[in-house]
Amino acid sequence: MSQEPRIRRLVEELSLEEKVRLTYGANDPEGRATGYVAGVDRLGIPPLRMADGPLGVRIPDESATAFPASIALAATFDTTLAREHGEALGRETRGKGQDVLLAPGANLVRVPHNGRNFEYFAEDPVLSASFAGAVVAGIQSQDVVATPKHYVANSQETARAAVDAEIDERPLRELYFPSFRSAVEADAGSVMTAYNDVNGTRMSDHERLVRDVLKGEWGFEGYVVSDWFGTEGAADAANGGLDVEMPGITMAEMQSAMAGDDADAPDAADGDGDGEAGELPDAIAEGMPDPESCERFADSLVEAVESGAVPEGRLDDMVARVLGTMDRVGLLEDGEARRASGDPTGSDDGAVDTPAHRELATRVATRGTVLLENDGVLPLSDDADVAVIGPNVDEPVLGGGGSSETTPVVETDPQTGIDERAEGEVTVAYGLPRIEAVSMLEEFTAGSEDDRADPSREPDLEGAAATAREADVAVVFVRDTASEAIDREDLRLPDRQEELIEAVAAANDRTVVVVNSSGPIECPWRDEVAAVLENWYPGQAHGDAVASVLYGDADPGGRLPVTFAPEDAYPTADEQRYPGVDGTARYDEGVFVGYRHFDSTGREPTYPFGHGRSYADYEYVDANLDLEGGTVHVTVENTADRDGREVVQVYVRPPSVADVDRPVRELAGFESVSIPAGERVSVAVDLEELAFARYGENEWTVDPGEYALEIGRSSRDVRATVRTELEAAFRERTRESLATDEAPPTDG
Repeated sequence: MSQEPRIRRLVEELSLEEKVRLTYGANDPEGRATGYVAGVDRLGIPPLRMADGPLGVRIPDESATAFPASIALAATFDTTLAREHGEALGRETRGKGQDVLLAPGANLVRVPHNGRNFEYFAEDPVLSASFAGAVVAGIQSQDVVATPKHYVANSQETARAAVDAEIDERPLRELYFPSFRSAVEADAGSVMTAYNDVNGTRMSDHERLVRDVLKGEWGFEGYVVSDWFGTEGAADAANGGLDVEMPGITMAEMQSAMAGDDADAPDAADGDGDGEAGELPDAIAEGMPDPESCERFADSLVEAVESGAVPEGRLDDMVARVLGTMDRVGLLEDGEARRASGDPTGSDDGAVDTPAHRELATRVATRGTVLLENDGVLPLSDDADVAVIGPNVDEPVLGGGGSSETTPVVETDPQTGIDERAEGEVTVAYGLPRIEAVSMLEEFTAGSEDDRADPSREPDLEGAAATAREADVAVVFVRDTASEAIDREDLRLPDRQEELIEAVAAANDRTVVVVNSSGPIECPWRDEVAAVLENWYPGQAHGDAVASVLYGDADPGGRLPVTFAPEDAYPTADEQRYPGVDGTARYDEGVFVGYRHFDSTGREPTYPFGHGRSYADYEYVDANLDLEGGTVHVTVENTADRDGREVVQVYVRPPSVADVDRPVRELAGFESVSIPAGERVSVAVDLEELAFARYGENEWTVDPGEYALEIGRSSRDVRATVRTELEAAFRERTRESLATDEAPPTDG
């Protein structure tokens, strides 16, 4: 239990029933919060309100800034920008009168098909951990509780609530833990458990990973919350370390609330209020938890404590963690005073859809755009006649489907963005029917039609090609579709979009393809086009941001946080690894995920991790290592006649050790820097200790021997190398910083 005397006294004043009330969700009387923990009026404890994220604050039927997807943020390789992004999310959460943001997504990108990759940061643990920590620090700085999710090894949406991740300790420590540990070190107030099992135990019940590792080793003092309907036995979850069970209400009540109905009304789908959900598509249903198997704390926890199945000390610790976290963000002092009182326009304590937030959304979308290919067609000339082609050019790609869906106040689509920026003639051709986004939420609430859809729009590849032929440049916009609860079937562009690219490219040899995707895609057409931009899910500023990059108003500052390759080249192409066999996904690729796998197998990716071109050219003049300070200093010169943005990346090649398989190289640090035309800058890149160490025999080890620090523009583009023998003192200091206390907390 919390050692804060005031919190301890408050817990002692609560009755058993009041304590339990603070450990589960209830209906929000205002119908706005995603999750709601009722307070205790008698003792002045206000309710705790939780809102969905991480692409913006999701309140049903309300608007907020629709920020770019997390993977687009990570593509900036700029943690200062990530901190600023987190601060904006925190301000908007407070502006909406909410106390907790269910964000960021901190899972490593292991499976390229994963329907929620757009909510996550990267395939590399150092990059992912850096962004998780920065975003959490930003959110918490606004007196809002950040909730990194989904702890841990939640790598797929296919059967996500049933699959068992069979994974060794080494990859857990080296790959899947770092983002969550970084979030804890950034003072996250809450952590959400995943739906999946790990090594045979449900994550909501996982005493070793929740109590021993998260709370014990890492010293996490906040509360652990379940994903919605993510528990089974109440006593098992409480004893395993879970502190708050969500949503705490029936499926029928939740569906009614999501649909804007009376929360006590029967389920609209079947009329009997028994919690039976409406008919979902099979693929989405497979990714949903079973609410009938969820034993709710509201029904069972009082009896479990009275019978001794759950020690009262464990319940006291659960409550103290909730109250302590509320106190940290000021809720126990002025909770009601800081709220928006249900007013969707916000409160004095926060800010929603401000000019500054709109500018930030545009800046992140611009900076996260990655130039994959360019034979000189980009940037576009101001007076070029441009054909804007694609089935969705008249709508922005705000994000994927699911709990991250956000509705903006303002938005710009690619057609409008280019039309407003261009001085030459802009013509438009759709070529194909609109690619309809997948929305788990719409399916969950019995569906709703997209009022922008035009079912009369027929395929017209010839017309698109004719439009392209008459223009100086053709810009083709293509997209994938992704959603929570369902993985992508493959990595190809859906619905004949590849045919569209080929038809346009055959008609105009100055064809640019702009890809809006949730993660890696296959690009079999890339040699037929002049340039390729990866624009991710850019949010409300889609049109303005992409036009800025296309015309060279901004240098494409993004680099790939994931490897692009044919789907059969990834380690998860083996069905035993993904989606799993007989309910088990084997993580036997170990630490060889993403670029580590491609390096170890010698297979060439389509585009490597860290790749991204600039409109400027750079020369790496010199590099040196300050081992004591843990920093590499690099001098980089912009040899072009235009300003540019470079991302300096440092990778560590470890020494060979008998009988130990290690990655060829591991990202150790990075720095995004603006370099004016013709100038040199000195760039200091701080090195993360994780890249020097390996986990084995139940401890961290930093091997003696020569380490090569490779400095360059991607994992496959090395421009300078510094070699060093690590001193014993450095190795020991690194090992000690990664080591943690092994003893779990007294009360869990």
